[in-house]
Amino acid sequence: MPTRKKRRSPPVDETFGKRPRISTWARKDPDEGFSTKRCTAWFHEYTGPDDDCIGPEGMEKFCEDIGVEPENIVMLSLAWKLTAKNMGFFSLEEWMKGMTELECDNIPKLQMKLDYLRSILDDGTYFKNIYRFAFDFAREKDQRSMDIETAKAMLSLLLGKHWPLYGSFHQFLEQSKYKVLNKDQWCNILEFSRGIAPDLSNYDEDGAWPVLLDEFVEWLKEQNKMS
Repeated sequence: MPTRKKRRSPPVDETFGKRPRISTWARKDPDEGFSTKRCTAWFHEYTGPDDDCIGPEGMEKFCEDIGVEPENIVMLSLAWKLTAKNMGFFSLEEWMKGMTELECDNIPKLQMKLDYLRSILDDGTYFKNIYRFAFDFAREKDQRSMDIETAKAMLSLLLGKHWPLYGSFHQFLEQSKYKVLNKDQWCNILEFSRGIAPDLSNYDEDGAWPVLLDEFVEWLKEQNKMS
């Protein structure tokens, strides 16, 4: 999932990143039953002994341990499972709720769940829920809207591989006046990507789309005339 500090752009193929570092948790037996005590101790591998929140540094260590880049979309699925409220942070309450549901109290168990966390993105209903979750998860909590740079990163992560018009929409946002996206715009982008044909043949000019998407269609038609 995108982080707030600068880092290189995520690969579009969402492949695994670094090799996991060697950790004592990597030697835990994945066949052992779930233990709340072990899960709590695992959480504190990434925090101070008295902290109740994993921050950005701990998150990087956690991602390295499980062998997944922080920008990989599977991390967004995990954040959704944990019902995390802030990008780059997991609270102890969120961790225990989500990991208990996943029955994961060590690294090998979570690594065995990564394919499941990735697969739920292929389910239309789950994907829509994760997409909507991403808006509140990624926006600054003192703002009602998501800044455009964060929005572009999240849209790339969520729609970059699956929406034929994503490249054109990204170009449109790059040259547009928009500095933020609100939640209505965010949700309608998904519906547009699912319902409107790449050639715009079923686009209804009198439909109830946000102005943002009407402007995108107008811009794209102009681009197509020029090509």
